[in-house]
Amino acid sequence: MTSTPLPPIMFEPLVRTALLEDLGRAGDLTTNAIVPVDASATMMLAARQAGVVAGLDIAALAFRIIDPATVITVARPDGSGVSPGEIIATVRGPARALLTAERTALNFLCHLSGIATTTAQVVEAIHGHKARIVCTRKTTPGLRALEKYAVRAGGGGNHRFGLDDAVLIKDNHIAIAGDIRTAIERARDSVGHMVRIEVEVDTLDQLDIALAAGVDAVLLDNMSLDQLAQAVAMVGGRAMTEASGRVTPETAPAIASTGVDLISIGWLTHSAPILDIGLDCA
Repeated sequence: MTSTPLPPIMFEPLVRTALLEDLGRAGDLTTNAIVPVDASATMMLAARQAGVVAGLDIAALAFRIIDPATVITVARPDGSGVSPGEIIATVRGPARALLTAERTALNFLCHLSGIATTTAQVVEAIHGHKARIVCTRKTTPGLRALEKYAVRAGGGGNHRFGLDDAVLIKDNHIAIAGDIRTAIERARDSVGHMVRIEVEVDTLDQLDIALAAGVDAVLLDNMSLDQLAQAVAMVGGRAMTEASGRVTPETAPAIASTGVDLISIGWLTHSAPILDIGLDCA
């Protein structure tokens, strides 16, 4: 699966900050002491386990910031599946630059590829159902755009990016507003006509109230499979249905079989293990 690249302006500040964090006040003491300033090298980015690649442009930028003479030749672009030992990209250039940027590049690449890999596993688990796997706002502070990009590279979709692009009325909003209808009406009177309104419900009675008040989507939180199936029937296409809570690759197929439109999973971004990728001399 191919993935539309992120504009560099969205990640360059993050890469520069990460490099500065690593270089500190004196630079790469080890590399500068051992490697001649005019030495060049060719290294291979290779997968050490099966997975899906994401973050190559970000890793490449880390090398190029240290030395623009670095050249990266991509063999398996973002969104590609890789097998253990498979070459993802070749990195050529000044040896000092390659060694200095190595850890920063791999930190981004392994983390984002891990998210893409985990997403792809859940997407594959529900293959054949109409439901789509989406992530949430449970992201690493500062890395949201990158982590949500990695979810897309793995074949998933994105829920709202922040508090400012959609209304999601949750239990605490309802508690403070007094009831579901009041919360929905206040939201509708406040936001622009292009903004969608979603409300979280825990019971079918709450769902009935939300539907009567008129919403664009309903988040069916921690419902049983029977409740989810009943909820989908009650909605009858009047709103988008989203299941959330206790979703795993093992439980996802049964959840998808209830007919929900979306399955949202927070751990795709906050708990996905890295994909082990190495950088070694050719």
